[in-house]
Amino acid sequence: MKAIEIIPVLRIFDEDKAREFYVEFLGFEIDWEHRFEADTPLYMQLSLGPCHVHLTGHHGDGCPGSALIFDIQGIEEYQQKLLAKKYKHSRPGCEKTEWGTIEMTINDPFGNRITFSERVSADMETSRASE
Repeated sequence: MKAIEIIPVLRIFDEDKAREFYVEFLGFEIDWEHRFEADTPLYMQLSLGPCHVHLTGHHGDGCPGSALIFDIQGIEEYQQKLLAKKYKHSRPGCEKTEWGTIEMTINDPFGNRITFSERVSADMETSRASE
């Protein structure tokens, strides 16, 4: 067996808000959408580069209040791109951490916490490995 990828599943309650936040604001792409019937909840896969996330309107598929961390490169440029969109519900800031990263955390409209993280110091990784 060879593990390929972990795909988180996040609960959503409003399809339009989900598209506005994840696609229009954060820049994810919709890979596919599925419904069992026209009047049933949406289940869809989004991607941001090589990373995937599933969004679901189905009760029991995901729990609001989840947290995701995306390891990325170019976090400060990404932050500027997001700020330029003037999204009325979020103006994310970047923060340097004690563990050698720059992080930007944004809450989605459904109570999930999305953190984008870029490693900027290899020293912290080395010191933690030696402990």
